[in-house]
Amino acid sequence: MSSDNNQSDKSKLGYSVGTTLDRFIKSKQDDFPFASGELSQLLRDIALAAKIVNREINRAGLANIAGAFGQMNVQGEEQQKLDVIADIRFTRALTKGGEVCAIISEEVDEIIDTGKPEGKYVVAIDPLDGSSNIDVNISIGTIFSVYRRVSPIGSAITKEDVLQSGLKQVAAGYVLYGSSTMLVYTTGNGVNGFTYEQSLGEFFLSHQNIRIPETGKIYSINEGSSNHFEPSIQAYIKQCKDKEMSARYIGSLVADFHRNMLKGGIYLYPSTKKDPNGKLRLMYEAQALAFIVEQAGGKASDGQRRILEIEPENLHQRVPLYIGSKSMVNEVEGYVKEHSVHA
Repeated sequence: MSSDNNQSDKSKLGYSVGTTLDRFIKSKQDDFPFASGELSQLLRDIALAAKIVNREINRAGLANIAGAFGQMNVQGEEQQKLDVIADIRFTRALTKGGEVCAIISEEVDEIIDTGKPEGKYVVAIDPLDGSSNIDVNISIGTIFSVYRRVSPIGSAITKEDVLQSGLKQVAAGYVLYGSSTMLVYTTGNGVNGFTYEQSLGEFFLSHQNIRIPETGKIYSINEGSSNHFEPSIQAYIKQCKDKEMSARYIGSLVADFHRNMLKGGIYLYPSTKKDPNGKLRLMYEAQALAFIVEQAGGKASDGQRRILEIEPENLHQRVPLYIGSKSMVNEVEGYVKEHSVHA
C-alpha cells in the first residue's frame, strides 16, 4: 500500500470532531475589552446547567419528574416539575460561578440576589420554555440574556441593574432540547449554534454565523385564538393563507423560533381581547430572541416598536411579539399601521 493511501486512511480514522463551545468562547474573549474572562465563564456556567437539564429531560419519564408540580408561578401558570428543576439548576450554576450578582426568572416573583456583590452581570432567564410539552415528548427550550450591572461593583442590587432595555444586552441565547440538543447564542458579533455530543459531554460548533432568510413561507401562530386577534392580524393571516404559506406552530417558543431562524418565517404572538398586552415576557423571552434575530439579519417588533428599544417597567412585563424574517415582520407592521389609521 502506498504512503498516500496510508495517509488517506489515517485521515479518515482521525477525522476532526470540530470546535468545542469552550474553545470557541476562549477564541472570542478579545471581543470584550471590558471583561477579563468573566463573561466567558458565565457562558460556560450556562452551558453546564444546560447539560444537567438536558439529562433531567431525557430521564423525565423514568424518574417520575414529568407532569405538574402542583403550584402556580408568578405568571399564574401551573408549574411543571421540570420548570422547578430547571430553575434550580440554572440558578445554582450561575450563583456558584460567581460572575452574576442577580438573576430574574420566569419562575420567581422577585429579583434573585445571588449573594455575589462582586459579580459584574445580571441574567434574565426562562429556565424551561414550553415545559407543558414534556409529557408528549415535544421540543422545549431555555432562553437567557445577559446584562452588565449599572450599580458599583460590591454594592447592593438595584432595580436599575435589572430593568434594562434589550439594547444593553451583552449576550443572549437559547438552548433547544429536541431530537438533538443545541445551544445558540450571540454576544453582538453574529449568531453561532452548538450541538451537544452526549457521549463526549461537549457542545460542538455546528451552525456557524447563522443568517435568517430575508423572507420565508412559514407563519407560526396559535390560530385557535384568531377570533380574539386585532383585525390587522386577522388580515395578515388571511393573506398568508391566500399565498398558500405553511402554518407551523409547535407551542414551544424556542422550537418555533429556531425552525424559522434556519428556514425563514415569522412567529406571531399578538395581543388579544383576553391579553391586551400580549402574553410573552419582555425581559426573559422577547428581548433575548430579538437580540439574536437582529444579529442574524432578522427583525423583532411589537407591531409598532422595535423590541430592543422598549424600556421595561417591571420584571414580568408582557409584550406582543412579531419576530423572524425581516420582510415578513415589516409586512405585519404595515398591516398594523394601516388598520390603526382607519380605526
